[in-house]
Amino acid sequence: MTTKYESDLLRVLDERGYVHQTTDATGLDALAARQIVPGYIGFDATAPSLHIGSLVQIMMLRRLQQTGHKPIVLMGGGTTRIGDPTGRDESRRMLTDETIAANIAGIRTVFERLLVFGDGPTDAVMVDNQDWLGEIGYIEMLQKVGTHFTVNRMLTFDSVRLRLDREQPMTFLEFNYMILQGYDFRHLAQDMGARLQMGGSDQWGNIVNGVELGRRMDGTELFGLTTPLLTTADGAKMGKTASGAVWLNEAQLPSYDFWQYWRNVDDRDVGRFLRLFTDLPLDEIARLEALEGSEINAAKTVLANAVTTLVRGEEAAQAAEATAAETFAGGAGEDLPTLAVGAEGLRIVAALTEIGFTASNGEAKRKIAEGAVKIDGQLVSDPGYLVLPAAGDELRLSLGKKKHGILTR
Repeated sequence: MTTKYESDLLRVLDERGYVHQTTDATGLDALAARQIVPGYIGFDATAPSLHIGSLVQIMMLRRLQQTGHKPIVLMGGGTTRIGDPTGRDESRRMLTDETIAANIAGIRTVFERLLVFGDGPTDAVMVDNQDWLGEIGYIEMLQKVGTHFTVNRMLTFDSVRLRLDREQPMTFLEFNYMILQGYDFRHLAQDMGARLQMGGSDQWGNIVNGVELGRRMDGTELFGLTTPLLTTADGAKMGKTASGAVWLNEAQLPSYDFWQYWRNVDDRDVGRFLRLFTDLPLDEIARLEALEGSEINAAKTVLANAVTTLVRGEEAAQAAEATAAETFAGGAGEDLPTLAVGAEGLRIVAALTEIGFTASNGEAKRKIAEGAVKIDGQLVSDPGYLVLPAAGDELRLSLGKKKHGILTR
């Protein structure tokens, strides 16, 4: 198989669908082909767990290490105190030092499953930008870094421009975020030899700032690479379910619910997600992706087991699959009630009433509030949730342990 890249790093990232934009693909490819490239991705510490929207970034660090390079996990202990304005309509609430430290400790547990940490040349390290941002003085920052940024340019970035266009306030604190993120890249380049920053497509402007800052301050050649915006096949933002965000940590989301999220993905997403979120060989993924009809469910089970094993451990994956088998075996031989759902979908409250599980919409709402309603084993907590089976697909609606039905389209 021919490849347009010389380095294993860019070849693997390209083959598996991680590459959206690069500042200099040719230069990065040549560098990665001849030496170890320390690369990093930054993560805010705004919660005690990341959710699956961050998993593609974590997997990029895993690919970096798998191809012989050094992953640096940058925790934004300092920048979290400001809040990244990218994609936000309002200011983020301030967190205490204790909360940020506890969040970082919780987040680290997932990285320890997916990366090998240590003192070796390609071992992963985790650093906190509070360690250097907290020490640099305001005047020093203005002198060293501020002279390399123009307000004219900063106002053109989407994170700033969109807020101003909507006439929504942006604090001077938030306006400084991109300067501090750019300085992170320069610091990691000087202190740890970092040459590459990766991130989501919404971080492109911030990454380019860091690349340019390194060049302007001391001529360091730095590189940036972003991933495509991650959405499901129907265009929805990845990582949300009827019961909320899909968290990576067990404390925020049970492993069974995590497993079920992957087991229930759209048929059209199976191949892409197998490439992004598992270590399965590409030829095996191609075989699974080609399955049709009900056979694609076997590929979804492989996906669910593989991702859950990586993030939660093999024992958690096996237990989740066993629980799913028991749940769906219960009542499998019964003549289950079936409700056809139109192409426009049906609200969960109406579905419960129309299938005969509740006598009224009011009762349906009470059952949802009690945590008694599940779809395909996943808790539904939003009474406004729209049930929308894929064409030809079936969803299992459960009320408590004894009432089960099938929603079809």
